[in-house]
Amino acid sequence: MSDYTRPTEEKLQTLRDIANKMRIHSVNQTQAAGSGHPTSSASAADIMSVLFFHIMKYSIKEPKHASSDRFVLSKGHACPILYSAWCEAGLLTEEHLLTLRKVDSILEGHPTPRQNYIDVATGSLGQGLSVSAGMAYCGKFYDKASYRVFCMMGDGESAEGSIWEAASFAGYYGLDNLVAILDINRLGQSQAAALEHKVEVYKARMEAFGFHTIVVDGHDVEALCRAFHEAANTKGKPTCLVCQTFKGKGYPDVEDKLDWHGKPLGAKAQAAIDACKALIKNPGPHGITPLPFTDDAPKVVLPQVKLCEPPNYKLGDMHATRRIYGDALVKLGKSFPRIVALDGDTKNSTFSLTYKKAFDDRYVECFIAEQNLVGVGIGLACRDRNIVFCSTFAAFFTRAFDQIRMGAISQTQVNFVGSHAGCSIGEDGPSQMALEDFACFRSVPHAACFYPSDAVSAERAIELAANYKGITFTRTTRPNTPVIYSNDEVFEIGKGKVVRKSDTDKVTVVGAGVTLVEAVKAAEILQKDGINVRIVDPFTLKPIDKDLLISCAKATGGLVVTVEDHYAEGGLGEAVAGALSEEAGVRVRRLAVTDIPRSGPAADLMEIYGISASHVVKAVKGLLG
Repeated sequence: MSDYTRPTEEKLQTLRDIANKMRIHSVNQTQAAGSGHPTSSASAADIMSVLFFHIMKYSIKEPKHASSDRFVLSKGHACPILYSAWCEAGLLTEEHLLTLRKVDSILEGHPTPRQNYIDVATGSLGQGLSVSAGMAYCGKFYDKASYRVFCMMGDGESAEGSIWEAASFAGYYGLDNLVAILDINRLGQSQAAALEHKVEVYKARMEAFGFHTIVVDGHDVEALCRAFHEAANTKGKPTCLVCQTFKGKGYPDVEDKLDWHGKPLGAKAQAAIDACKALIKNPGPHGITPLPFTDDAPKVVLPQVKLCEPPNYKLGDMHATRRIYGDALVKLGKSFPRIVALDGDTKNSTFSLTYKKAFDDRYVECFIAEQNLVGVGIGLACRDRNIVFCSTFAAFFTRAFDQIRMGAISQTQVNFVGSHAGCSIGEDGPSQMALEDFACFRSVPHAACFYPSDAVSAERAIELAANYKGITFTRTTRPNTPVIYSNDEVFEIGKGKVVRKSDTDKVTVVGAGVTLVEAVKAAEILQKDGINVRIVDPFTLKPIDKDLLISCAKATGGLVVTVEDHYAEGGLGEAVAGALSEEAGVRVRRLAVTDIPRSGPAADLMEIYGISASHVVKAVKGLLG
């Protein structure tokens, strides 16, 4: 590193002084809160001092500027050190720090975007590197900007498989603007971490995933300055700093000892403060300001994006909504260049392949690693840089549910599209059948859940999802279903459709996707017996059209049947029942899959598991007595 210039001794001492001041802040914050993580913060103090006051380029006035460096504290429980860094930088005051974990404070027990310098919520361990990889991918391939992304992880969380999914992704795409930092402080929550201080093993693992890896003393600020400089000059691959540290560094009778995880220092607090103060040569102010960044990220304003042309289908024609997803994405992509699609090696089944063929550079292959797929999507959507769609089989999103849950806390606007839903996928069998997908996504705060029943509504669902401020989930189906809506039909989130009605309807039947088709078949059979039924397509299961359901229920004497290709818990039936729960005189009969299905033809399975037209007929007649 011939171009490396060692910082002056004065600068190095200032970095040490700031690190020890942040250790003191961490003690004071957690003492005031009566809880928190001072020891996990202390191990990272020197790393944070070098990062924030010698390496990173950012703005106090605009912490989330499009061109500034990004920092993700994946070990979110160590947030006292992060808040301390922003205090030393001048964004927060020491008075702010003492509000840690208070109900009226923005300084929560783990970072959330309620703070204007936090991009994503962390603390559910193992997720930060995926999000950081998404940010870095955006910077390298879309923004083509000079900002860099830093992610600090703990050694304990490296046991999470999602870390290695992310490492594989970052290495594969050569994200040389990404720096992963492993804080190897040896101790976990209840015992030593699996590898303790075997830093060479961590090094070998990260190298195996394509990282340039540097083992460094995490308490040697000069060595850290050198390592970060080396990272900045490494091209073609990401860098990982494996930092050997000690939990509770600088705190007498606490450093490198078990049973101090997540606890304020209590009676040992003053001794810790005194010990850190003794190491400080200049208490400040230090006059250090953040390094300026190059403002070279393009200006991006996410518009109200529209399909470049309206749906164009013939009534009665048969189309699979999974295929329509790809067509709709292409129409959006022609309208706005920042539509980004991700998939987990199912693109020829979800039909995100259609988008890849049209806009190869706007498609990101994440391979069979769904947790990372979701995390990268969240990273790509950060700071409103892109409109993001993640697709795979709907069943496979369940393994990434924690990432989705954390995405909601992060206020992300990622759109999830799950295909191959329900027993109607047929011969592939139960491992591939999403039968709990709506139960998962309906539980996510503020999420919108779409279930389009034909090609027209599918295109409009994807268009509406692209503009929604929050998480969306769209369930697409494998079987072909008939076009039932005209091309100019208007769809809205939270507004259902009555697809069949008369003045003599006896029962309201609510179905969606393949079960809407079964409901229509049942209606034709029942009509021959002199029984008319009203059929409702909810379009969105969350929010569901409560007013429409109440109106239809009242019009049919309070008798309602729901039919869904989903388990009985958490899906259409419970959504409808919940909407009608305060209405007197309403009876809801719910038809759903109540057992684990098996392989077989779709029609046979729907009959066996009680969601076919014949079962709808039986349910209607049963209600009528």
